[in-house]
Amino acid sequence: MADFYDTLGVKKGASEEEIKKAYRKLARKWHPDANPGDEQAEERFKQIQEAYSVLSDTEKRTQYDAGGRFGFGGGGAPGAGGFRFDPSSFRGGMGSFGDFFSDLFSRGGGGAQAAGRDLETEVRLSFAQAVNGTEVSVTVPGDAPCPTCHGSGAKPGTAPKTCPSCQGRGIETQGQGMFSIAQPCSVCGGRGSVIEEPCGTCGGSGFTHQVQRYRVKIPAGVREGSRIRIAGKGEPGMGGGPAGDLYVVTRVAPSPVFKQAGDHLEVEVPITIAEAVRGGTVEVPTLSGTKRIRVPAGTSDGSVQRLRGEGPAKLSGSGRSDIHYRFRVQIPKSLTEEQNEAFDRLSEVMNGNPRAELLDRARREV
Repeated sequence: MADFYDTLGVKKGASEEEIKKAYRKLARKWHPDANPGDEQAEERFKQIQEAYSVLSDTEKRTQYDAGGRFGFGGGGAPGAGGFRFDPSSFRGGMGSFGDFFSDLFSRGGGGAQAAGRDLETEVRLSFAQAVNGTEVSVTVPGDAPCPTCHGSGAKPGTAPKTCPSCQGRGIETQGQGMFSIAQPCSVCGGRGSVIEEPCGTCGGSGFTHQVQRYRVKIPAGVREGSRIRIAGKGEPGMGGGPAGDLYVVTRVAPSPVFKQAGDHLEVEVPITIAEAVRGGTVEVPTLSGTKRIRVPAGTSDGSVQRLRGEGPAKLSGSGRSDIHYRFRVQIPKSLTEEQNEAFDRLSEVMNGNPRAELLDRARREV
């Protein structure tokens, strides 16, 4: 028996949410409805259900991590770390293996239902569109209900029939001693029904590859890599299950002025040596025009001033973010004769040598 953490692709210390997320992803991928007739996929699906049934249960997981046993004595196959798995965990047909019907899979009018796959697409925005919000058109390729059979998978004029093997339950049980293990029906793949005359358009799957177009509202304040969830616009579910979601990822063109710095924007503001030394008031750009801010006397290169609430709207919570202004002292690379004379006069009146203390400490060290 493979290690249950390896089966789900998570670390031993994974949280309940991480385990659930990994389970949902793998269950969608390996569910028999998505892999009709694939025995390897069916076996992989069973392993995923078994691992999840243990790791999602606090008591069972604790026993498993400790290398203990479930249920009755030494029953079951040996597992990782001396763990033995007791099939009684699956007794009754609706426990553990049947748990794939909870959350991700459910029981409707018969057969297993699986949530549809989530889809993702990208949109490219200008900096102004990201700051102010906009509405864009997105084109999303993916599976959609067949227009001929309307998703039933059956030829028009016919209908799927109840599976004669599982009687529409979507699961079958196999005996193991005094216990029974529930698993997806091998005849209908868990759907609960069989199609005797498949639809000629979709071949009985109920889906065809189509291109969907949507108008999506982009909220103000999105940034590079923001994900906008559009509920129910992913691929349709199997067996009448709920559709997945569509995620729109924003790609924002960089601004030559405003740079993203965490939750805020940052602007580099050049100042002269005189402004840095004596201080002053300078005009700076904002998202809605300009404002004047104070440069304190003795400002060093890289110092930051902040204007609260002048940044983009916050996606989480209310209000707006800030703009940080980082002062950059401009050092001229060449001087005119007049500028040279001015600096000579400045040097004469400035007090002392700024490196005197440094040199004195260095002498004492050596």
